[in-house]
Amino acid sequence: MAQELKSATGAAPRRSDADVAERVRAIVDDVRRRGGAAVREYADRFDGRAPERLAPERVEELVASLPQQVVDDIRFVQEQVRNFARVQRESLRDVEVETLPGVVLGHRHVPVGSAGAYVPGGRYPLTASAHMTIVTAKAAGVGHVVACTPPIRGEVPAATVAAMHLAGADEIHVLGGVQAVAAMALGTASVTPVDMLAGPGNAYVAEAKRQLFGEVGIDLFAGPTEILVVADATADPLTVAVDLLSQAEHGPDSPAVLVTTSAALGRSVLELVDRLLPGLPTNDLAGPAWRDHGRIVVCDDADEMWRVADDLAAEHVQVFTARPREALDRMRNYGALFLGENTCVSYGDKVIGTNHVLPTLGAARYTGGLWVGKYLKTCTYQEVHDPAASAELGRVCGRASRVELFEGHARSGDLRAWRHGGDRVGWLDEVTATPVAGS
Repeated sequence: MAQELKSATGAAPRRSDADVAERVRAIVDDVRRRGGAAVREYADRFDGRAPERLAPERVEELVASLPQQVVDDIRFVQEQVRNFARVQRESLRDVEVETLPGVVLGHRHVPVGSAGAYVPGGRYPLTASAHMTIVTAKAAGVGHVVACTPPIRGEVPAATVAAMHLAGADEIHVLGGVQAVAAMALGTASVTPVDMLAGPGNAYVAEAKRQLFGEVGIDLFAGPTEILVVADATADPLTVAVDLLSQAEHGPDSPAVLVTTSAALGRSVLELVDRLLPGLPTNDLAGPAWRDHGRIVVCDDADEMWRVADDLAAEHVQVFTARPREALDRMRNYGALFLGENTCVSYGDKVIGTNHVLPTLGAARYTGGLWVGKYLKTCTYQEVHDPAASAELGRVCGRASRVELFEGHARSGDLRAWRHGGDRVGWLDEVTATPVAGS
């Protein structure tokens, strides 16, 4: 039976908080009522500056202000994301099949017309979120992408703007928080309304997306970043400890969990984390995250280890075992797998090309993360070009509809059976007995 060398002591992160929900609802309702005037007021209050839609020449100026190495690295990473997104798009085929003689069914993958990309900021310029949301949308074929990011300490984050621009954003706004999400969803005089929203953010941004879902589509409901390391006795304790803290620094409510078959590994990791934290520049975030939400679970055997790991349904799962690819068969609930010690979640977050917008808080039980398919609508079409097939379908439709007491549906089927099959239909007798005026 699994034993915990270290347990989480803090309250588990929640999907929604009543106080946050109430404050978000008030802002969204105000933006709905007063539009751009409300957005400007909230931007002044929360962003510390007026919202700004960046003109092309201003964008070029900001890109030019950056060291060439920064721009080159942005281009490199975006090409990795773009390449993988294109492969994903190419894997999605439009289909058409004749299911009965003369009956053709099909579907097409149609991109949404417009998307809003929220790229968080606040403390740091999170350029990677621009790659994940905008590059992926463009690879899917989205025609118009609106991108918003907050200022950092009152200044325009040049690196983030460069990432948005190089990714292909059609509009770039320096605007953050709930007011940005509401502006993209509802539209203002300066912000084009979009069909769906994508991108991570804090609890307020996540709640705004939740409340606006239905009016617009969203990528997924996101909570605090999570990392799970699944390891056996072959794992290197230092690598495990470093990688756990790499994700704990996202915020004080970010769970970092080790599930292992080796108590010795667990003890070493616990000691190393305590040694590493004081020297970590982001200890103010990673320290509370590890203290309150860090766990080390020791399992009796590999079967129990895989079972516990799968039950957690974690966002990021690193697998440090003798046979890491075994996870592909042993696990089904995860946002993304990172197989072997040469791979780390930080690669997925920043450089490798897969998308880092992933399910949290157990949502990996029913959804994957953001990918090119999230920006596509799979739309079906039908065509019956054989009159005999239409007549036969009409007969079945009439009978099936009357079982459900849907007489109008039944008559649509009856009409085809009468027209193409010569069936006698009682309700049609009196309709056809009297010519329609003007016919």
